[in-house]
Amino acid sequence: MKIATWNINGIKARLDGLVTWLEQANPDVACLQEIKSQDESFPSERFEELGYNVAVHGQKGFNGVALLSKRPFDEVNSGLPGDESDEQARYLEGVFSVDGGVVRVASIYLPNGNPTDSDKFPYKLGWMERLRDHARHLLTLEEPFVLAGDYNAIPTPEDVHDPKAWEDDALFRPETRGQFHALLNLGLTDAYRACHHEAHQYTFWDYQRGSWQKDNGIRIDHLLLSPQATDRLQACEIDRFTRGWEKPSDHVPVWIELKTG
Repeated sequence: MKIATWNINGIKARLDGLVTWLEQANPDVACLQEIKSQDESFPSERFEELGYNVAVHGQKGFNGVALLSKRPFDEVNSGLPGDESDEQARYLEGVFSVDGGVVRVASIYLPNGNPTDSDKFPYKLGWMERLRDHARHLLTLEEPFVLAGDYNAIPTPEDVHDPKAWEDDALFRPETRGQFHALLNLGLTDAYRACHHEAHQYTFWDYQRGSWQKDNGIRIDHLLLSPQATDRLQACEIDRFTRGWEKPSDHVPVWIELKTG
């Protein structure tokens, strides 16, 4: 079972590239972030033509997450639990039947948190605490699950081209890294690091300052796995070639292969 995540930075602007990648990569489940679309405006038909079932948790103009699945949805849950007043569309969870049980997959668009001297940074940290609480609950179900998406969190200095330049950024502040590692410490596995140990492998390159050409990137798109999913992990790769496409997203897809049955 191939599960992918991609912050596409606007579904309308990246639709043709996304369709091309889906045709090439053929994931069973694709988690999309920053679709910047309301539910009714999402181009579901393009993906249904490719054999995907579609679930969307959208928002006008910014944020928004979606799930595309070759398997029908057994269950769909929109919004991260823990704060009913939170109206930002950043979390969408689907459950799918597989041989021998189910797999739960969430598409996550974690808040950026900049500038850190605004209310955006406490919101980010609070959101991460809610995610950890929810992950703790999911672990009690003892089923394979994948929390996939743009975490806006750089886990270690090995995941950034220039740690010094990012030390005051919300993506690399000690508080953010602490929350990310607290999530891992629940018993979750960073799928990419479970499969690769080389430093300076990135999933995001800014549009400015020639970041892509200079390979000045950061790794902020992650798939975190429950122990049951980790036991089934066979591969994890970054499709960095998409960053060189015409009209690219500033993020690239990351995908895993899970053994089922």
